[in-house]
Amino acid sequence: MASKPIYRVIFQHQGEIWELYAQEIFQSDLWGFIEIESFVFNDVSRVVVDPSTDKLRRTFEGVSRSYLPLNAIVRIDEVEREGTPKAVKAVGNISEFPRAPGLPPRGND
Repeated sequence: MASKPIYRVIFQHQGEIWELYAQEIFQSDLWGFIEIESFVFNDVSRVVVDPSTDKLRRTFEGVSRSYLPLNAIVRIDEVEREGTPKAVKAVGNISEFPRAPGLPPRGND
């Protein structure tokens, strides 16, 4: 394994599933959030650019730390090396973590 671990974080965001790679991930002091730092993106100088990867690179450009709500997290893996970050349309049986009692279902907010 690399000297510093790399984490693949898969989470839901506005009807899409986003997959990012980062070197730092930990429980936030903000209750109910995970902090992600040191984002890892592939080399920009590649000739072929994936539009979803480019979208994520632009979204997180200049971001030093991101806070993700626990209910948006689908999966976190420690991997040997980074892969290709991507954003794909959420299709199938992916649902959010149960909401607190008394809150209206999503879409009625």
